[in-house]
Amino acid sequence: MALTSIRLAALITLACAVLAIPGTVLAMQEPVSDNPDERPVIGTMRDGRHIKMIGPDTFFTSQKVDFTRFPSSITEGIEIAAAVYKPERPGPILLMSHGWHGSVEHPGPETPNPYPGFLTIQVDMRGRAYSLGEPDANGYELYDFYDALTYARHAYAEHISDPDRVHFLGGSGGGGNALAVAGRFPDLFASVVAKYPMSDYAAWYEGDAVGEFRDEMDIWIGASPAEAPEAYAVRSGLTAVPNILSPLYIVHGETDIRVPSSHSRNYASAAKMLDRPVTYLELAGVGSMAHLGNITSAQEADLAGFVDTALTHHAQAPQLPRKGLLVVPGYIRTRYFEVMLGSIDQVGLLAYDLDAGEAQLIKGTGRIRFLPEHSQPTEH
Repeated sequence: MALTSIRLAALITLACAVLAIPGTVLAMQEPVSDNPDERPVIGTMRDGRHIKMIGPDTFFTSQKVDFTRFPSSITEGIEIAAAVYKPERPGPILLMSHGWHGSVEHPGPETPNPYPGFLTIQVDMRGRAYSLGEPDANGYELYDFYDALTYARHAYAEHISDPDRVHFLGGSGGGGNALAVAGRFPDLFASVVAKYPMSDYAAWYEGDAVGEFRDEMDIWIGASPAEAPEAYAVRSGLTAVPNILSPLYIVHGETDIRVPSSHSRNYASAAKMLDRPVTYLELAGVGSMAHLGNITSAQEADLAGFVDTALTHHAQAPQLPRKGLLVVPGYIRTRYFEVMLGSIDQVGLLAYDLDAGEAQLIKGTGRIRFLPEHSQPTEH
């Protein structure tokens, strides 16, 4: 399926012009996944909102895993939950996202770390079963991952080998989150893994014949793509492809029904045009109503090796260019500055010069804040 979004074409054209990049613009209830990585799912929803599962014994600490919570830094009065799996010896940080309809799976004190060797943090985004606040479909809820990272760097410092080595992994709705955080936090992650992600939320909405995702978007975003096209552009990873600096690994089943592989193909094509570090693996004949339906043993091994490469072959976060242009899908945060637009439903463009200590919004209105020196990367 070719890209048809005028908003995306115009955005990438402008980015190409400013960055001097040559090229042409590119013209149901969720089943339990057959991939163990997708097991952290709880489907307790009513009218687009999760039924709260918080009880007196919900949160705990143990030797292997904690189920904890921390405050949001951008939304007053809400707390975010996370399952934190501790490695046997200090390791890098892995942030994980649950899927579209889900929340994190509540762990037990002996639940094994899904990625041994990492401090693995499964974040329950705002408004889900164990967190307060309201979901907003790839809006401010993605800042919950940054808050989880900030919290973990302090609370779990003894379990972290390098606080600047951070990876991100998500599948399905979590894969869409992965594409979005890679664009909103361009110099944060050593690598990002997006499994069967949606990259264009307007296209996903319009292609949802059953209405199993559209009903949540109507509530969480508050309008349809026809009524609020920019609000859907904000949430689409495609919009921020020009920002990508972290190695991004995308995998998709060729015949996936519920999130068509065209989402990953279009994203990979846009990234190639802009010479961004994106690696795409498409699994031939894989995908049904389950993302990995019909997968073979050989393809399972390919998928496992693909994810392993993404998580083990990249040890440092990328450096933000000293001068350039960034797309602002509602907000962005780098190690040097943060930009918050006046509305989460607004896409902006920012020109910045680190050496001059300057940043200016070319499109959009909002707040630009340069961060203190400690936000800059440490030397390795």
